[in-house]
Amino acid sequence: MIDGQPFKQLGEPSRGGIVCVADHASNFVPDDITLGIAPSLLEQHVAIDIGVNGVAARMAREYGIPAHLAQISRLVVDLHREEDHAAVVPMESDGHLIPGNIGADTEDRLSRFYRPYHDAMATWLDAAAPKLILSLHSFTPKLATSDEARPWDVALLYNQDDRAARHAIRLFSELRLNVGENEPYSGKQLNATMNRHAEAQGRNYCAIEIRQDLITTRAQQSRWAAMVADVAGRVALALD
Repeated sequence: MIDGQPFKQLGEPSRGGIVCVADHASNFVPDDITLGIAPSLLEQHVAIDIGVNGVAARMAREYGIPAHLAQISRLVVDLHREEDHAAVVPMESDGHLIPGNIGADTEDRLSRFYRPYHDAMATWLDAAAPKLILSLHSFTPKLATSDEARPWDVALLYNQDDRAARHAIRLFSELRLNVGENEPYSGKQLNATMNRHAEAQGRNYCAIEIRQDLITTRAQQSRWAAMVADVAGRVALALD
């Protein structure tokens, strides 16, 4: 973590612009927290949204879309859940038991990581007054606990406000990508960060999930950063 904070911010927001947030951009586990899992699991989707940090960093550096990025693994505390969600400190993920989280001090993790992350995001967004928030995630092509493949190149999530998502679905489709509404988790069930920081505040947002095998290399991340930045700019214009 940078300066002990569970987040980092890249770039400087300009009021009324586009910003990016990524709740699962890191697989960092503090030394004083023992999860009791194989180290290899920290490189998998249960611990981190693979490729997202690279895409977001390129958008901040090359396309002027500043980012607020998590610096703590979702296995320590899931920043994309409500505080009282049963899995905010997950005891299992996609069939993997997380034994170190059984009986963990949830309040300690909320106070150390979750609340500082969201409080800083709220302050950052208030100052930026963004035209559009990009909530960036990645997804595995196939969950271990499901027989169903997830064939999309990119998927959109939303809860009540689907305006930006509908524009983005059309625009990504025009790029000849396989695009749709994500399954098995839709934004109706999992939209905690955007419910709090966007829908509850009347802010436009677009929650985007990219299939992780498409953004594992630097070249892939650069390609997707360009596409997402372009689509986001056109979505923002369409919302005027």
